[in-house]
Amino acid sequence: MRVPVTVDDTDVLPATRRTAEPLTGTVVAAVRTALPPHRYAQEDLTEPIGDLCLTPGADRSPLRRLHASAGVRTRHLALPIARYAALGDFGQTNDAWMAVGLDLGEEALTGALQEAGLEPSDVDLLVCTSITGIGAPSLDARLAGRVGLRPDVKRLPVFGLGCVAGAAGLARLHDYLRGHPGETAVLLAVELCSLTLQQRDDSQANLVAGALFGDGAAAVVARGGCTAGPDVTGPVVVATRSHLYPETERLLGWNIGATGFRVVIGAGIPGIVRKHFGRHLRAFLADHGLTTDDIGTWVCHPGGPKVLSAVTDTLGLPSSALDTTRRSLAAVGNMSSVSVLHILQSTRESVRPEPGSWGLLMAMGPGFCSELVLLRW
Repeated sequence: MRVPVTVDDTDVLPATRRTAEPLTGTVVAAVRTALPPHRYAQEDLTEPIGDLCLTPGADRSPLRRLHASAGVRTRHLALPIARYAALGDFGQTNDAWMAVGLDLGEEALTGALQEAGLEPSDVDLLVCTSITGIGAPSLDARLAGRVGLRPDVKRLPVFGLGCVAGAAGLARLHDYLRGHPGETAVLLAVELCSLTLQQRDDSQANLVAGALFGDGAAAVVARGGCTAGPDVTGPVVVATRSHLYPETERLLGWNIGATGFRVVIGAGIPGIVRKHFGRHLRAFLADHGLTTDDIGTWVCHPGGPKVLSAVTDTLGLPSSALDTTRRSLAAVGNMSSVSVLHILQSTRESVRPEPGSWGLLMAMGPGFCSELVLLRW
């Protein structure tokens, strides 16, 4: 029986093909994260965020419990915390998003290209995602001349995917490179979540966001038509799958108004994960002759402690399976679409999975939706 060397979601991977052998396809050649210089311990942000979000004299004990239980030790913010009170409207916060986002985006993009041994002129496609600010011209257009991309580079700015965009963006790079083997595609994610914090808003969702989210950017360089081997740190993208969950549109996202992006975080998210996510994930793996036992490396977006518990419960995983995710959450908070890429970078650099082993990169986001990316190291 012929074994396909380039595997996508239309192929069924034989169960016997679970040992190390070369794969040709979309190789993740580099991942690089850029963080703002303004780093704070979680306990040093609790009272300043209370000053921003709560009315004077309000009970702060719920806020303090949220900050203590978020699983976050330190975070990086786009601006010094003392500057947030002076951001009077959405125009000012969006201007800050553009200014800081360009700097972080340039740092992540150029760093990833250098790691991959490439020049900006080698980039054929740039996908740029953010859900924390908007611009026309978009971030990618403003970065093109700044970093030296070719004038004919293909660009795709994306808004609205939120936390799932790191996984979905990598999946769409894979889709593109299957049709353009030999080319180079880059995903750039820029998320400055702190700039969406709403002043004088004591809603549970706003307070949870103020306890959980951090800021950063990340870039992934992917190359098509490459073969994994001893000189390629990988991984290779084998297959992807997207899933929308019916009647969950109001679980996660924004209410957009005069003050900008007001966060929506539904209490039902862990329940949806427990009810549906495991079934869809197992079906995806089964289509490729695999089970959860075959996955040696889990690269999971850190939705928060309750979501991570729901993931491990529904998949029957030991809590240690998501240790890299929990370390990322503790060190930098939830950075929306950037986080799963930060975890992928940590996995490549610190975990260093065995060649030939399987990995699964996954994230969830507004829609409510999930994205799965099957990896081979």
